[in-house]
Amino acid sequence: MATTTTTPSGQQTEPGRGSLRDTLRRIDWHRYIIYIGFAVVFLFFAILLGDQGFLSPNNLLNIFRQTATVTILAVAMTFVIASAEIDLSVGSVAGLSSVCAAMAVSHYGMIAGIIAGLLVGAVVGAVNGGLVSMLGIPSFLVTLGMLGIAVGVAQWITDSAPQPILNDAFNLFFGSGNLGPIPGLLIWTAVFVIVGAIVLNKTRFGRQVLATGGNRMAAEFTGVNTKRIKFQVLLLSGVVAGIVGMLYAGRLQSGRFQWGTGDELSAIAAVILGGTSLFGGSGSVIGTLFGALLIGLINNGLILAGLESSQQQVVRGAIIILAVALARKK
Repeated sequence: MATTTTTPSGQQTEPGRGSLRDTLRRIDWHRYIIYIGFAVVFLFFAILLGDQGFLSPNNLLNIFRQTATVTILAVAMTFVIASAEIDLSVGSVAGLSSVCAAMAVSHYGMIAGIIAGLLVGAVVGAVNGGLVSMLGIPSFLVTLGMLGIAVGVAQWITDSAPQPILNDAFNLFFGSGNLGPIPGLLIWTAVFVIVGAIVLNKTRFGRQVLATGGNRMAAEFTGVNTKRIKFQVLLLSGVVAGIVGMLYAGRLQSGRFQWGTGDELSAIAAVILGGTSLFGGSGSVIGTLFGALLIGLINNGLILAGLESSQQQVVRGAIIILAVALARKK
């Protein structure tokens, strides 16, 4: 015979039912909204577009390929935003890195091309970090200015012409090759996500990044050099943008100043969708991954659905706004 328990309000409940209800009530659903949203959107498109190849292995791999560069940028952007800063220059830095790497590969070989691409990202990241941490200029203004500088320099040194890359080894390593059935871009993405998640959650540097973004004064009182942390996250963002530029160049076998255009906005959206607070102090690299995949999923589904470009922008914007509104707030 089942027994009942009496709640403080005088209602009688069966054993286990009240505890389950209390457990569900205590769950912070906002924390998991990105995963719920991803599942809902995926199921929606799977049902709506199942007969149009949405669930085909090739199409699902295409979603990963198309979101790989944004995901990698977003991993670094997670550290920047978690420290209460922002980097609007990453897309244009990727474009500049792609053309510099392409020009160096053409004249001096693969190793020189890799060094050139990394050097571009490191120099831009160091300038951004120095102006923000040493001079106290808001990162929004610094990186907005750097966005224009990087695009202008890339267009200037190439005279707006694409720079072809004929080095097969470079192209295979940076995006064109596969490891068996696994696309190279998927491997690059996995490496960045795994390393980023471990660094943010398990290392002293990750804890200091979150402390800097959460309460800068309190972090300084505990011995955290917040200026150094801000410099380091912007330097990291620049270097990663340089790598992404080479991934663009390798995958598309050319360097162009247009590569990466608009990726900064997609990366920021992925980070915020993934649960990182725009005001700093919290961050989730795994959430960022799902945020980027959600954006890629929406783009892919809307294209298969046959919507016009203008309609895609409206639907995409509405979904992102809704997801951000429901996301966890700190």
